[in-house]
Formats: sequence, structure tokens, C-alpha cells
Amino acid sequence: MPANKQFKDSVFKSLFNNPDLLRELYCALEGVSLPPDVPVTINTLEGVLFKERLNDISFLIGDRLVVLLEHQSTISENMALRMHLYITRIYEKIIKAKNIYTKHKVLLPRPEFFVLYNGTAPFPDEEIHKLSDAFEGVESLGLPLKEAPAMELVVKVININEGRNKPIAQRCKALAEYSAFIGKVRAFMKAGMEIEAAMKLAVEYCLKHDIIKEFLESNATEVINMLTTEWDWDKALATYYEEGKEDGIVQGKEEGREEGREQIARNALAEGLSCEFIQKITGLDLETIQSFK
Repeated sequence: MPANKQFKDSVFKSLFNNPDLLRELYCALEGVSLPPDVPVTINTLEGVLFKERLNDISFLIGDRLVVLLEHQSTISENMALRMHLYITRIYEKIIKAKNIYTKHKVLLPRPEFFVLYNGTAPFPDEEIHKLSDAFEGVESLGLPLKEAPAMELVVKVININEGRNKPIAQRCKALAEYSAFIGKVRAFMKAGMEIEAAMKLAVEYCLKHDIIKEFLESNATEVINMLTTEWDWDKALATYYEEGKEDGIVQGKEEGREEGREQIARNALAEGLSCEFIQKITGLDLETIQSFK
């Protein structure tokens, strides 16, 4: 099945598109408790920036805390940067008509950032990514290195694969069952089944064993379509990257690396991806990308 490069929903996002589940998930991730009457408001960005793969979830807790979640099967070293771009747009939505030029301080909800990882590559239970890790050094300019950067953003990356981070899984039933469902799909595929057959069998298994049963009863067909699209997407991006990287390695020069990025862009255009997204994954300027059309 060809991947829909404009899809916005994933199985994870659809499952947790519920304020009560998000409250439970946040409490599990942080090991805290929130009163059940504290309001949770979903304010996920739609149709801006990473339109081709907007899998993140954003929500407000009692107007005092804004939480950004990103669910990934591959770890990007640019997550802190992406979260920075997300939170800027979300703050714009939150403050709206407030005058930021007034002498009075505009109060903002405190941000927290999470990436929930469920890929197959080895990964620790938890890892911290910082925006400052991407900052260029200034020593070559003859300037001293300051102890702390003027800006920072910290992302907590948590491994949610089945069997990992058991305390979190015990505190959030929906997350544990989601991980069990994905684990069952992979187990069937590892046994030699085709992806769609593995998904259908995993759905049947989970329905029989009360694993995200209510969600699957209402969305079984959509779940299979969304998950197939997600995995096709991951495979496509991996192919673009490997083909471009091989071109660079063969030539062993800067021109080779540039040609590799251009090949990624051409492949992505052939798959129908937008120029803006291709710019994000290649670093090429829009004019160059548009010339490949």
C-alpha cells in the first residue's frame, strides 16, 4: 500500500486523543498525581511546519503546564530543535491577543517535552537530549566558553517498548497495552508473516485478550491503515537516507555528499513529498529543490 505523505494521525495519536488518557500518561511519565478535576486541553498544532508527519501531541494541564509529546520509531538528533519550533508556535496560540509589548509580564505555562520511543534499534530506558548540544563552539572566534547557554531546551526520551520502563507501564494501562499491540505485530512479522497479515492477526489477538479492545473495536481498519502508512514512511525515509549516503561515500568528497543530498531530494519529490519537508530533511534551499521538479 503506498504511503500517504500528508497523513496527520498515527495509531498512538489516535489512541491518546483523549484528555483523561493524557492526564494518566503524564502522571505515569513523571511519577506524579493530578486531581481528576484538573482540566486537560489538547492544543496540538495542525497544518503547520512538519505537515507531512505531525505525530506530536500537545496539551495544557490546568493552564499552568504545557506538555509536548512526540512518538518515534527512530531517534532524531534534532528533536530538541524541533520541539523548540513547536513550542514557539504553541505559545503564539496561547497568548493570542495578549500584548507582549506591554510593561506587564505575560505569564506562560511551563513547558515539558517528551519523546516516546518504540523502535527496534537498541536504546536505553531513558535519555536526555538538549538543544545546547547542537550549538556551535565559539572557541575558534577567540571567545571563552560560557558555563550555560543563553537558551536551553531539554527533552526526555523514554523507551516505551514492551517490557521496558515497567513502572511507567504499570501506571498507564493504555500505554502498556499499546506497546503490547506493537510488540505482537512485530512478533508475527518476525515469524515470517507479511506486514498486513501480521497486523490483522495482532488485532484479533488483542481483541481476544482485552488489549486496547475498545479502541480496536471502533478503529480496527483505520489502525491497520495508519500503522502500514507509518511503517512505509519509515522505510521510505531510510531508503532516501541510505541512497544519498552511499553516493557521498563513493565519491568521498564534499561534492559527493552534496550529490547525496540532491538524490534524497529527487527521490522524495518522486514520492510526492512537499518541498518544505524535503528542505527539512536535506538542508537544501527551496530553489534548488524546486529545480529538481
